[in-house]
Amino acid sequence: METRWLPVSLVVWITTLALQLDARQHARFGRLCTRLLFARGRRTVTSWLRGCGVGRDFKRYYYLLGSVGRKAPHLAAALLRILGKRLPGGPPGSPLVFAIDESPTKRYGPHVEGAGTHHNPTPGPAGSEFLYGHVWVTLARLVRHPLWGTIGLPILAHLYIRAKDVGWMASYYGWQFRTKLELAAAQVEWLVQRWGPDRPSVYVVTDGAYAKRPFLKRAAAAGVTVISRLRCDAALWTLPVCR
Repeated sequence: METRWLPVSLVVWITTLALQLDARQHARFGRLCTRLLFARGRRTVTSWLRGCGVGRDFKRYYYLLGSVGRKAPHLAAALLRILGKRLPGGPPGSPLVFAIDESPTKRYGPHVEGAGTHHNPTPGPAGSEFLYGHVWVTLARLVRHPLWGTIGLPILAHLYIRAKDVGWMASYYGWQFRTKLELAAAQVEWLVQRWGPDRPSVYVVTDGAYAKRPFLKRAAAAGVTVISRLRCDAALWTLPVCR
């Protein structure tokens, strides 16, 4: 495993994650993770493979990516255990803070599977209201760095595809449409199940788009505290009790 340029702690992380895959894929997974960090240019799989220098053996690495995708929940659970040991949180009794939000990634070309037209959260100088690409509903652990402030460590992400864009993928892949709220609620339930009954209290921070009943009811049933802003159309009948 070519990890001589990486810190020892990061090598341990990569090795722990590789154990979730077939033993024949361990070495390839280590090389791919290293090149993912040091690749130049556009952050694409092609640039990773070019950095690995795999040549004609590139198909095996593509098959590896498919295995990683199928094992994503297991890899996320292993990553969650690593974060639990290395970043246990604040003082004893303090809650574990996570965040859920959707992250769009631009794609180019009319035949990209799962891609569609979505709202652009960062229009930029061009001011484009929409973008073409993928949207990932992402669960991240929030930690506070002494120099950089609060940062998010992504743990698990699910691809969101609009109902009108599912089309033939439903019959070919067996893809079932799920809203962003359903994906986020499933991530919260997965988090509580993986962390176990002896976990500290869990806080999940979201924006106003997730302050809706389908998500809040399932999060409350899982014993999770949701921190969000009020929706623009929220109806307030009374003020909350002062604490």
